[in-house]
Amino acid sequence: MSMHPHPIQPVPENTATVAHLAFPKVNRYITLRDEIGTLFTDEDFRDLFSAYGQSAISPWQLALICILQFLEDLTDRQAAEAVRSRIDWKYLLGLELTDPGFDYSVLSEFRARLIESRAEQRLLDLLLVECKTRGWLKQRGKQRTDSTHVLAATRTLNRLECVGETLRAALNSIATIAPDWLQAWVPLEWFDRYRRSIEEYHLPKGITPRQEYAAVIGTDGMQLLERVWDDSAPSELRTIPTVEILRRTWVNQYQIVEGQVQLRAAKNIPPAGERIDSPYDPDARFGNKRSTTWTGYKVHWTETCDDEQVHLITHVMTTHGHQTDLGQTPQVHMALKAKALLPAEHMVDTAYVDSPLMLNSPRDYGIELVGPMRPVANWQSHDPEAYDLKRFQINWETQTVTCPQGKKSKSWGSGKDTAGRSIFNVKFSSKDCSPCAQRSLCTRCKRSPRHLMVRPKEEHEAVEAIRQQQKTQEWQERYDRRAGIEGTLATGIQVFGLRQTRYIGLAKTHLQHVFSAVAMNICRLVSWLNDEPISKKRVSRFAALAPT
Repeated sequence: MSMHPHPIQPVPENTATVAHLAFPKVNRYITLRDEIGTLFTDEDFRDLFSAYGQSAISPWQLALICILQFLEDLTDRQAAEAVRSRIDWKYLLGLELTDPGFDYSVLSEFRARLIESRAEQRLLDLLLVECKTRGWLKQRGKQRTDSTHVLAATRTLNRLECVGETLRAALNSIATIAPDWLQAWVPLEWFDRYRRSIEEYHLPKGITPRQEYAAVIGTDGMQLLERVWDDSAPSELRTIPTVEILRRTWVNQYQIVEGQVQLRAAKNIPPAGERIDSPYDPDARFGNKRSTTWTGYKVHWTETCDDEQVHLITHVMTTHGHQTDLGQTPQVHMALKAKALLPAEHMVDTAYVDSPLMLNSPRDYGIELVGPMRPVANWQSHDPEAYDLKRFQINWETQTVTCPQGKKSKSWGSGKDTAGRSIFNVKFSSKDCSPCAQRSLCTRCKRSPRHLMVRPKEEHEAVEAIRQQQKTQEWQERYDRRAGIEGTLATGIQVFGLRQTRYIGLAKTHLQHVFSAVAMNICRLVSWLNDEPISKKRVSRFAALAPT
């Protein structure tokens, strides 16, 4: 299908007139068309379409329709019907009132083109370029970032359900491609065992029966894999995605002990990032944050937050559910730099902050990273009488540390912490620590001497300075601005369906998040152009009575 060959058609005058009569109040789509225009052009998507073949529906119209879907939470069928029947949509899209529309399947084809060309971010970036041109994006201003979890479009499976459904999915795929080959050897009991969904209320009760059932599934899956890799099997079976998922799942979930297939113990399975939790969405991963657990993804939104400016989402990042927020901070900075949208201040929560980032962000990007440092976890820091690190004197030149009792450290060696960051391991002598009268204030180890982990000098001093600064009222008031991103995510969840992905896979889920971000930006721009005030933080009636 080739790209639409002719230029954008002008909007018929009668369309605008009827639209205004039909909607006495200012319609947001009319405001969008009159004040901003079409947002996109066919040239923006030329590389997605072939130069040959029959004419396609105008790509800029398809892009806009996809965004309107998320503005109104419509399915593809409903969006196609809106194009055929609604005056405001026709006006925004520059269509004649008699335009018959198109088949809804064109929308999924357009989304597939975006993903295939890795152009998911293009719609957001094009809108941001237009906003920069019109002066709606402040250069080197303030921005803030936060994340929320996203549930996969598949149901959450426990381990028994996962292995059972993985085997069932592989059997269904093979039955589609090579039914005669499968029917020639498959045991009859498999038809009863895997003919319907594997669900918890059908599973055996009790530890021993469940272990036996898991072993049966494991043995069946192993038999299927051996058959598929036999020389007599059709070679195309080995390229089926569900068969590869079956193979990977069996490696992760099963082991062979004395010739018997057994389900691995929970402590002996790979971490969440390496295992597949559902055969129907192999990209979805198990994630947890404090008391919340889910299977799916995480989405990170970054938005501007300057006073007296429209707040616009500047970057969207979708990750697997198990990935931490900390690892995404440099990715956000690199993406904003590529768009020439780096802020002067970037406000984040504790999960996005560590000492190297605090030092590297100003040096590498000219960004002041504003976020609370993680509190020190050891018990000495929570006891005012105990000897925490601040009570020790560090001599960086001689690489020695003096304890509050005047004893010097015995050794100073370089190493790495659990996150892979550089530290120094400092140890004291047992002959100094063992007889010390204040030992109970220093360490709870009965025999070992005191051991300290010290960051490099620049990091150590910077962290201490930042922690002191964050105790001030001035810093707290400044950091209060970050809280607004939580309202943005809440709007995304409640209005644009951000909590649940519509699609299967990381790439499609990310495209959904980009559409949602563009839709929210459009809502905010229209409100801004109509002089609607930005919502303020809600205050309870009792709190409002507090003296200022």
